[in-house]
Amino acid sequence: MTDDLRIGVIGLGLRGNLARSAHRPGQGSVVAGVADLDPAVRARVPERFPGARAFGDHRALLDDDGIDAVIVATPDDTHEAVARDALEAGKAVYVEKPLGITVEQCDAILRTAYETGSHLYVGHNMRHMGVVRLMRDIIARGDIGEPKTVWVRHFVSYGGDYYFKDWHADRRRTTGLLLQKAAHDIDVIHWLAGGYTRRVNALGDLMVYGDLPRREAGTPRPEGWLRAFEWPPGARTDLHHIVDVEDVSVMNMRLDNGVVAAYQQCHFSPDYWRNYTVIGTEGRLENFGDRPGDEVRVWNTGPSDYRTDADAIHKVPDAEGGHGGADARIVEEFCRFAREGGATDTSPVAARMSVAAGVMATRSLREDGAAYEVPPLDPKLIAYFGNGQLRTEAPRQEARR
Repeated sequence: MTDDLRIGVIGLGLRGNLARSAHRPGQGSVVAGVADLDPAVRARVPERFPGARAFGDHRALLDDDGIDAVIVATPDDTHEAVARDALEAGKAVYVEKPLGITVEQCDAILRTAYETGSHLYVGHNMRHMGVVRLMRDIIARGDIGEPKTVWVRHFVSYGGDYYFKDWHADRRRTTGLLLQKAAHDIDVIHWLAGGYTRRVNALGDLMVYGDLPRREAGTPRPEGWLRAFEWPPGARTDLHHIVDVEDVSVMNMRLDNGVVAAYQQCHFSPDYWRNYTVIGTEGRLENFGDRPGDEVRVWNTGPSDYRTDADAIHKVPDAEGGHGGADARIVEEFCRFAREGGATDTSPVAARMSVAAGVMATRSLREDGAAYEVPPLDPKLIAYFGNGQLRTEAPRQEARR
């Protein structure tokens, strides 16, 4: 019989598919406990995860010695406190992106992992998406030469429903959507370009959703909101009682290796689309969709007028599960890391750097586009996480109790 890794899930909301991916009894991992503030969610735990215990306080779950590792999928502004509690309790910790909503929160989590020696993993699942891995492989082969610039456009058709009807619309809970929603894309830009943002500026505004009807404070979201998308954007109602994050933003980055990158995000587009263009010294690539069977096209002969007949067309590989199979793969990597340690495709340092870029870009757009340097990370932490979270001196041993 397989000795399953026993996982505790803290927060079983919209990212509940992570828990489903982790619950594979007899195949390596099992959800053994769930902590959630919602009594209705806790009541369903026995049917969703037979044998799992339900807790109203995450600290009670962490006190269970039968829990080996935890997935932190709580709202963004709670990541620091919950993750540090879990690290102090000696658990291997998966933190759903973003790592935190400020640079200081991210650095505090990294320091706690360093001091306790507990394993820290961050859920940047796009690094496991087929389209992203395909683009990375094309670049690594040298098909477009050395990357010099990256452009990303992100059209979020359901943005008004997903991000402006709950806590995401409150900057106290997210800092802003240029961090919360863009953290994945910034991380992918860094991964494809081989560097981290050093300097950033941005512009943005609350153009559409600022004046639409809002719910009273304490009023729950309407029943069925997750599938009842409204159109056109100006017809949306029942927005969160606080709406003070931007619904459109444009961000420019200069990376520490000289690469120049740009990211654009709009939450009132009619279609959902995420488009990457990477231009190197010998060509460019562009994705046409991000689902299995979609294409990444490469142009590396020329010069010519624009042409749709690319020099090479690569199909995005098949995958099973959410986010193009990325959720299942990232949970699998986390379980392996929790058991054995070692190198991972995701990186706590990279997660911190994507947040730092998003934080400074948000500051810039709220100060009329002023350019800002991204705060550096302690070299000691860079070295620690770059070495597979191994250190020569003994970690601090006391655990939270």
